[in-house]
Amino acid sequence: MRALVQRVSRASVSIDGEVAGAIDRGLVILLGVRTGDTKDDADWLAEKCVNLRIFPDEQGNMNRSLLDMGYAALIVSQFTLYGNTRKGRRPSFVEAAAPELSEPLYEYFVSRVAGHGVRTATGRFGAMMQVALVNDGPVTLMVESP
Repeated sequence: MRALVQRVSRASVSIDGEVAGAIDRGLVILLGVRTGDTKDDADWLAEKCVNLRIFPDEQGNMNRSLLDMGYAALIVSQFTLYGNTRKGRRPSFVEAAAPELSEPLYEYFVSRVAGHGVRTATGRFGAMMQVALVNDGPVTLMVESP
């Protein structure tokens, strides 16, 4: 399981011109599910994301987590995180899990983040979405389950 995590000052996701989810300060988590991923991967990744110390403390050091700050998370499914571009010019998505596996794991991941007390917003699984964000820093990290 793979998450592209971006620290943001605000973000939203729209579907067909209507805002489906929005947050102010917090994290945008683009989530990709790979064939073979399990709930254990989602548990590990959710815990990692909410506890990443990527928000500044009083000295400006990245020393505070999403939980420390009480900020929100916008979580968007993103199968293209498993796009392989090593060969040719068109990405291959053979590593990405099929929707019947990835959708329940995506929903489970969202519930695990929320279970840590984080306010969550989402897009809609499988929809064509437009994500707007203001990357704060910018800070962008790739986090993968073991």
